[in-house]
Amino acid sequence: MRRCVAPLSPLISSSSSSSSFLRQAPWRFNIWESFTTVIGNRVYDLPVPEDNTPFITFVLGGPGSGKGTQCEKIVETFGFRHLSAGDLLRREIASKSKDGSMILNIIKDGKIVPSEVTVKLIQREMESSDNHKFLIDGFPRSEENRIAFERIIGAEPNIVVFFDCPVEEMVKRVLNRNQGRVDDNIDTIRKRLKVFEALSLPVINYYSQKGKLYTINAVGTEDEIFEQVRPIFATLKVSK
Repeated sequence: MRRCVAPLSPLISSSSSSSSFLRQAPWRFNIWESFTTVIGNRVYDLPVPEDNTPFITFVLGGPGSGKGTQCEKIVETFGFRHLSAGDLLRREIASKSKDGSMILNIIKDGKIVPSEVTVKLIQREMESSDNHKFLIDGFPRSEENRIAFERIIGAEPNIVVFFDCPVEEMVKRVLNRNQGRVDDNIDTIRKRLKVFEALSLPVINYYSQKGKLYTINAVGTEDEIFEQVRPIFATLKVSK
């Protein structure tokens, strides 16, 4: 097993634990208290997959944190399959399938798509893929999502990568990305960030306590940020 030094944010260590997938000291997560990340060095180990057992990475971060861009770089460099929960839902709606119509009606009614529906879309993509390395982007968004995923898929993520970005920076990025989305206004963005914080913090804490969380300082150029991400996946020897 290779050892790698990665410029990850040092968080406060708690009691010792271990995982069959990832051996790393668990952390107490308090990033929302300060919205800051101090870059330091950590030595960590990751297992090298020896067969086609799925290697699952959850990628979390608020709107405008840059996680989508970094997912593209991970795919290009390490050959992962990128699964975006939002994209899968939109694609299912566009297909005009029975499930797609059901999802559209739920959204039109202002309701939240049930976790089981989203997880089954993810499961279908995973089972039909020749790739065994998955980046699951923007999911789980809540503890309910997390529990449904682990129950239906029957597995936890191997690692969780969280892109930590200050609120004002995320607001600025979303306003500047000019994607033509009606919800890209400052009031709505701030509401979305508050929802993200409220729902995602328990998920982040959960995986932090299990020693699976890697926090990335998401301030800087795309390449600077990727230099923090690269060592995590390089350890796996999973380059294309």
